[in-house]
Amino acid sequence: MSHFLIREIQTKDNQQVAAVIRTVLTEFGAPKVGTAYEDKALDDMCETYNTDTSAYFVVVDKDRVIGGGGVSSLAGEVGVCEIQKMYFLEEARGKGLGKKMMETCMQKAKELGFKRCYIETLPYMTSAMRLYEKLGFEYIEGPMGTTGHYSCDVWMIKEL
Repeated sequence: MSHFLIREIQTKDNQQVAAVIRTVLTEFGAPKVGTAYEDKALDDMCETYNTDTSAYFVVVDKDRVIGGGGVSSLAGEVGVCEIQKMYFLEEARGKGLGKKMMETCMQKAKELGFKRCYIETLPYMTSAMRLYEKLGFEYIEGPMGTTGHYSCDVWMIKEL
């Protein structure tokens, strides 16, 4: 795993990150409406996450982005952040990078002063849900905040 690097996103990564996210969503047959696929922020991720309450990280393999994940304040909630747009190309899966990315995001969330961390996903993202469970996330009955991702119908929360 030594040749994989997790670092904060840079402007030069924007196009590759958008491609990774759309590739993975398409691979899993996710709806293009009501998910991250249609988010305007997808094509401008570096600038979108360049705030006092958010950060986005990429996994790089020899200058090529193969995954990413971010943390940002959850719109409509106080003291709650959301893990956002965490996707990995097939070649990056099963190598512990998801766990490392989650730990990176949750550490940043604590540094930013958040008390709880929220995730929403799709029911067939089973590997991701297993990871979230292992990291202490618990299922909740309904969505929090105003993400606009009405097609995501699995919600989880964790105390930081």
